Amino acid sequence: MLEAKDHNDKLLVSELKNGSEKAFRSLFDLYYQDIYGYSISLLKSKEAAEENVQDVFMKVWQHRENLNLEQSFKAYIFTIARNQAFNTLNKAANDQVLKEAVFYESQKSHEYGDYSIREEDCKKLRKQAIKQLPPKRKQIFKMSRKKGMSYEEISQELGISINTVRNQMSKALESMRVFFQVHDEII
Repeated sequence: MLEAKDHNDKLLVSELKNGSEKAFRSLFDLYYQDIYGYSISLLKSKEAAEENVQDVFMKVWQHRENLNLEQSFKAYIFTIARNQAFNTLNKAANDQVLKEAVFYESQKSHEYGDYSIREEDCKKLRKQAIKQLPPKRKQIFKMSRKKGMSYEEISQELGISINTVRNQMSKALESMRVFFQVHDEII
C-alpha cells in the first residue's frame, strides 16, 4: 500500500512539475493536515502553523519545475516546513511582538489533539520500524518488548542461546534507531 501511495505521489509531482494546478491541489489536500500538525508542534501557535503551511506550499508551487521525482515528496515538504518554522522561531527571538505571539500565546493554543496526532504518527512509525525487521529478529523483539519475556525465557522457548537473543535484540534496536533517524522529519 505504501508503494501505491509513493507511486501516486510521483504521478502528482510529475503533473505538478508540468504546471498542473489540479495536481497541486491534490497534494495540498493530501498533506495539509500532516504539515499543519507538524508545524503546530514546532511553533505552538495555530496562526503561525497555518502561515507555515501556506509558506510551504507556496514554495512548492514556486519551485515546482525543480522537483525531484526520485525524492520523497513527503520528506521534501516536511523539510521545508521544519526550515520555515525554524526561520519563524529565529525571527521571533529577535522581534519582541512576534516573540510574545509565538512563545507566550502558544500556551493557549497548544491542545491535546496536537499531542495525539504526534503520538499517532510515532506509533505508526514504530510499527513500520518493527515490520522491516527480519522475521526471527522481529519475533524475538516482540517476545521481549510486547510479551515482556526475559532473554532467558526467549532462549528456552525458541531453543537458541541467550547470546543469540541478546545479539538479535541489539541488532533490532540498532536497526530501529537507524529507521527513526531516517524518518525523523515525521516525528
